[in-house]
Amino acid sequence: MNAKRLTQCMTFAVGLLVAQIGMAQAPAGAPAGATGLCKDGTYYTGANKQGACRGHQGVKDWYGAPNNQKAAPASSATSTPASASTAAPAAAASPAPAKTQPAPATTSKKTPTAPAAGGGADKVWVNTASNVYHCPGTKYYGTTKAGAYMTEADAKAKGARPDHGQSCK
Repeated sequence: MNAKRLTQCMTFAVGLLVAQIGMAQAPAGAPAGATGLCKDGTYYTGANKQGACRGHQGVKDWYGAPNNQKAAPASSATSTPASASTAAPAAAASPAPAKTQPAPATTSKKTPTAPAAGGGADKVWVNTASNVYHCPGTKYYGTTKAGAYMTEADAKAKGARPDHGQSCK
C-alpha cells in the first residue's frame, strides 16, 4: 500500500472516531433514532440533551452527541482524497462561526400522533409507564409512548387511575 493511500485510510478512520467521541451505542432493542434512555425505561429521540426525559425521571443513558457538539453528518467523514490530509488541520484552526440568527423556538417534544389501532368506545388507553388511563376522545388516548387498550373495569382492576381523577362513564 502506498503512502498516499495509507494517509487517506488513516484520515478516514480518524474522522470516524472523532464523530463517535462521546456517543454511546444505542442498544439493539432501541427504536430507530433513539438518542437517550430515560430512567423509567422509555426512549428519547430528540437531538438535545436539555429537556430530554422530562417527566420520565431524567436521563439514564445518553446515546447522542454531547450538547456542545452537533453530530457530524456521515458525508463529512468521506472527503475527497486531495482534501483529506489538509481538511483536519484547517478545521481545527478555524474558530466556530458566530450565530447570526437565534435558533427557532422549539415546540413540545411530543408530536401529535394518530391513536394506536385497536381502541373503541368501550376501551380506555392505559399508559403503562404512568399507570394512568385515558378516555376515548381525550388528548392522550392511544398516543402515549407505551400503553394498551382495555376496558375501564380491567384498567381499574390492574390498579390504573383515571386521568385527572375523572372516570370515562
